[in-house]
Amino acid sequence: MATSKRRIADQQSVDRRDLRETPLYKEAEALFQQVLRPGSGRPTSAVDLMVSPDGRHVAFAGTMLEKLEGLPSTRICIVELQSGDLRIVSFGPHSDLGPKFSPDGEQLVFRSDRLAPGDFQLYILNLKSGETRAAPVVDGWVEYHEFSPDGTHLLIGVAGHGADVSGGQGAKTSQTAATGRDAAWMPKVETGDEAFKRRSSWTLNLKSGVLKKVSPPELNIWEACWCGADSIAAVVSKGASEEDWYRAYVVAIKLAGGSTRILYEPQTQLGWPSASADGKKLAFVEAVSSDRWIVAGDLRIVDLVTGKLQTPETHGIDVTFTLWRNNKQMLLAGIRNLDTVIADFSVASQTVHELWKSSTQYCQNFFYPTAAACPGSAGGFVIATTAHLQPTQLIHVARSKSRKVCDFAHSGTDAVVRTLRPVLPYRWKAPDGTEIQGWLMKGAGKQPAPLVMDVHGGPIWRWPPFFLGRSPLLLMLAARGCALFWPNPRGSSGRGQSFAQAVVGDMGGADTKDYLSGLDQLVADGIADPKRIGVTGGSYGGFMSAWLITQDQRFAAAVPVAPVTDWVSQHLTSNIPYFDSFCLGSQYTDQGGNHFARSPVMFAQRVKTPTLNICGALDRCTPPGQAQEFHNALLENGAKSVLVTYPQEGHGVRAFPAAIDYAARVVAWFNRYLGLRA
Repeated sequence: MATSKRRIADQQSVDRRDLRETPLYKEAEALFQQVLRPGSGRPTSAVDLMVSPDGRHVAFAGTMLEKLEGLPSTRICIVELQSGDLRIVSFGPHSDLGPKFSPDGEQLVFRSDRLAPGDFQLYILNLKSGETRAAPVVDGWVEYHEFSPDGTHLLIGVAGHGADVSGGQGAKTSQTAATGRDAAWMPKVETGDEAFKRRSSWTLNLKSGVLKKVSPPELNIWEACWCGADSIAAVVSKGASEEDWYRAYVVAIKLAGGSTRILYEPQTQLGWPSASADGKKLAFVEAVSSDRWIVAGDLRIVDLVTGKLQTPETHGIDVTFTLWRNNKQMLLAGIRNLDTVIADFSVASQTVHELWKSSTQYCQNFFYPTAAACPGSAGGFVIATTAHLQPTQLIHVARSKSRKVCDFAHSGTDAVVRTLRPVLPYRWKAPDGTEIQGWLMKGAGKQPAPLVMDVHGGPIWRWPPFFLGRSPLLLMLAARGCALFWPNPRGSSGRGQSFAQAVVGDMGGADTKDYLSGLDQLVADGIADPKRIGVTGGSYGGFMSAWLITQDQRFAAAVPVAPVTDWVSQHLTSNIPYFDSFCLGSQYTDQGGNHFARSPVMFAQRVKTPTLNICGALDRCTPPGQAQEFHNALLENGAKSVLVTYPQEGHGVRAFPAAIDYAARVVAWFNRYLGLRA
């Protein structure tokens, strides 16, 4: 009887506005408390790793929460590599990110929004005295920074107040600079020429404190790096809107005089520029990409003296990170099939030497694999790894030996890991014979089991072995016996540019068959109950969750999150209209083109699947109108639909307590329509 009452309560809660007193909300909240340990004073994950010049310490930004409110904060931490002793050296409030050791090892520079949320400025920590001082304030907010090879200057990437952040970062518009004269009633005015959104490059003379803008006013600087002491290289565009990034190119800029030279104009997108200290070689990655800062593809090297371009082979690795160890050798990180790979690259011999790889462990810096190079010729590095059933660990690799430096596991994560079943690779053949890969956790108890397919965003990204404990939504579904399926269809990264580009011009085409054939195989293998299959996903995964239910009647429940459902209105309201034209291979004015033929809203009359549509009111990437259109179309055509709009969220649900509500609400939906066990 108690089990029956719990199931009924779970099913009823999804339609309520306030879930805070429901059992599901309290369960999700307890899991977040258990895993993230707010108020513990200890980090739960690590990004932005850098090893000190003497090789003794690694600095990183560690995620820490005081309570389950707002976005998680980060603090700068330093770990002694030999002993694993950890010190927290910044104290907010808000977030501290991007620690960079000075070449002499005496200072640590980081960015912080401690004075105003979202307004990141630079701070300099004296590692001997422990004193932290503010650097001169830039006109905008700092996105990245880098010491010059001689340590005398900082290169600073500055985004104007009011500039958009990328889809992977939440796709919100940053706060505009306050004038002190604005009244609440004043309208927002857009002309298409908002110069305040531009991104630029600056240098800071650390001795004199002089701050100088070094990028030409006609160029928008998306990423930049030092090229020796007198030049920088940058990924640039003429326009400053988020969509202009898709057409960016690479230039070299002389600091004295500001002359600009075009180095490379790509066919697709660019990321991860880095240059040798002598300023003679520049490396970057070219790849078809869905989002800025989510770039995985082919290595490119430009000789800055001759202008010659090299396109070296990298053992099939989609490169996601470049860092010069010295003038002749680079450290690379990347992905290949389900593997994460760290390697050294010799510029002289054009050869790759793989140092570490794993299909079960994954290292990332927000989105894709990176590594922190150790000094010297031993080829050492430090990575932050996770696995499906493993929280973050810092791993030191040297001379082919791996050693755990510190571990962010604790009694709470240990407890949730004990409740989880193994996650294993799963492979199947698409109708055209292409092998598709993914990950699978089988259901508990009697087989076949109810199954939820989670579709990744992008479409050009992939599901890695991320720690499941950080998602109470997945923990709660697994605890109710549900099988979980994470497919990586064509368009996913890690299998070369041909595989990634297969989705370009065909979104919702062949990849649709990849998903459906995977489900067919799971049913044939006796893993999935064909009458209890659910689908969810965010961003492109939201589009696909909406699209699949217009193309196939097998789904018992769907939860599209931050979806695209109408490519025409998406083009006209999103901040990245170039993306849909590029990836659909059509224009929104083409009658009968893919903007119509691949829009879920145009086929809503086919849908029989109960659908929970979720969006953020502040989303600039896939605006909330997309979810609203699909919701209204489903209702008009007699399908069951609920629309949930989070008023303070952008692209995805990230802040607390909305994240708790989201987990509870989605579990309630699947529980209602998949008949999960209590």
